[in-house]
Amino acid sequence: MISRSSREAGQAAPLYIMMVASLLFLALAFFAVGQAGATHNGAQSAADAAALAAAQESRDLFKDDLVKDLLTPGFLDDVFNGNPVGSAQGCAAAGYFAGQNGSDVTGCAALTDGRWGFTVDVVTQEPMGNSILPGTENKHGEAGATAVVEPRCSFEAAEDQEDPPGEPGEPGEPGQPGEPGEDDPADDPPASPGDLHCEGAILHVDPEPDLLPDMADLFTVRLAQD
Repeated sequence: MISRSSREAGQAAPLYIMMVASLLFLALAFFAVGQAGATHNGAQSAADAAALAAAQESRDLFKDDLVKDLLTPGFLDDVFNGNPVGSAQGCAAAGYFAGQNGSDVTGCAALTDGRWGFTVDVVTQEPMGNSILPGTENKHGEAGATAVVEPRCSFEAAEDQEDPPGEPGEPGEPGQPGEPGEDDPADDPPASPGDLHCEGAILHVDPEPDLLPDMADLFTVRLAQD
C-alpha cells in the first residue's frame, strides 16, 4: 500500500506542475491583454480630450468674426440656421491637451464634410511594455476622435418679427418724415438684427459687441462619429 501510494503521488506531481504552469500562463496572458487595453484606453482618452480642445478653441476664436459681421444682413441666419463653419485654428490646443494625457498628436485637421469641427489622431508617448505577447515592448497605443461645434440657438431676423400694435403719429409730430422735428437717421444707434432662441430662452441681439453672450452659451461642443 505504501509503495502504491508513493507511485501515485509521483505520477500526480507532473500534472500539478503542468496545471500551475498553465494557470500562470493564462494569468500572464490576461494581464498582457489588460495592459494593451489600458494603453488603448489611455490613447482614446487623449484623442477625445484633444479633439474637444481643438473644437472649443475654434469656437472661442470665432467670436471675432461674429462681432465683425454681427450686423451684416443674413450673417446670423447663416450661422445659426444654416451650417456654420468657424475658425480652422485649434490644433495648437489639441497638441497641448494630448500632451497632458501622455500622448502626441499625429494628425489634426478641420472637417471638410460641412460640419464645423476637428478630427485628431494621437499616439501614446510610452509603449505598452514587456509582456508574454511578442512585440509589445515597442508597441504604442493609437486612437482618433472627432469633435464638432453646433449652435445652441436659432435666429429670428428683426424683419421677420411682427411689429407691435400702434397708430402712426399725426403729421407735424416729431419723427414724421419730411415734417418739422424729424430726427436725422444718421444719429440713430444701430438697430438689433433680431433675436436668438436658445433652449427656451430668447436673447435679444444687442448691436454692441461687448454685450454679446459667452460663446459657450451660443455653441455647444461634443464628440461625434467620424
